[in-house]
Amino acid sequence: MNKRNFELLGSFSVLYIEDEADLRKHTTSILEDFVKIIYPVSSIDEALEVIKNERVDVIIADIHLRHSNGLDFLRKLKQELELEIPSIVTTAFSDTEYLLDAIKLRVDNYLIKPVNIKELLNSLHDVLLPKIQAKEIERSYNIIKTISAVTDSKQVEIIRFIIKNLDHENMLNYSYSEIMEQVDVSKPTVIKLFKQLGDQGILTKIQNKKYHFNETNLPLPGDI
Repeated sequence: MNKRNFELLGSFSVLYIEDEADLRKHTTSILEDFVKIIYPVSSIDEALEVIKNERVDVIIADIHLRHSNGLDFLRKLKQELELEIPSIVTTAFSDTEYLLDAIKLRVDNYLIKPVNIKELLNSLHDVLLPKIQAKEIERSYNIIKTISAVTDSKQVEIIRFIIKNLDHENMLNYSYSEIMEQVDVSKPTVIKLFKQLGDQGILTKIQNKKYHFNETNLPLPGDI
């Protein structure tokens, strides 16, 4: 397999369930440098609260937890809550029974502890790869559709920058000056583009340095 680009993990959130405090702290301190946000918890109850209140892209769950079982948690998500979230399970045991349970639950990967951090990062990348590819395809399509809404060729790089730097809520958190530092264009060009996109309801200013990208106002494929 080609070398993985771990920078792609930076737009995803991870729920990490591990009841060994030192291990949880150590792994969290490493993963938070790669992912957008990590929610480290020690119990199923805490994990359910995170699922209820936060967006989670992938779950890392230890199987053997005090008074509970990581596979039971994943089973509850799938069967009772009807949530399909990519998952990686870890265990200090190589018991075939747990492996078969993980397969039945369609767990995306199964890692034996102590888990090598590079192996965990590789697993996260591979588990999230379909989401990464889907996001890239969607953003590329949005670039094409957005470009069709403007006429100035100098604005293409700004549009690429906007699409690339949207967060998971389709928010752009950059000022004109910050965009100019990243893209070699003049301030009038940036202002003109933002006005054009604003007039069409594609890019709406929420507050200073905060804009919402509204995909529903992009040109339809038949209009391109």
